[in-house]
Amino acid sequence: MKKYQLGEFEEVVMLTVGILYNDAYGVSIKKEIEERLKRSVSVGALQTALKRLEDKGYLKSHEGETTAERAGRPKKYFTITAYGKKAVAYTKQTRDELWSAIPKMAWNTKVISI
Repeated sequence: MKKYQLGEFEEVVMLTVGILYNDAYGVSIKKEIEERLKRSVSVGALQTALKRLEDKGYLKSHEGETTAERAGRPKKYFTITAYGKKAVAYTKQTRDELWSAIPKMAWNTKVISI
């Protein structure tokens, strides 16, 4: 089903926006992902993902107030839409179904190194 298709990084971004709730903007999202997942995130990749998620209707954005420390530029805040919530729930359900379909025996097999 392609209706709610999320890539792995898109899923991480969506979940992070949810975690940050009212404080989800570019720098805070990047920092949160890097701290929680111990993984480097490029600004370009994050901005591309945020734009793509907004284009899909999963996120919406609004501008905050301008500040002197940002040279008068406002922060762009993101929130999850109702459609985005359905996409995340669908992704979780799909992953849970896949995990539960793995036979217990499959986890007990020994891996042979080549």
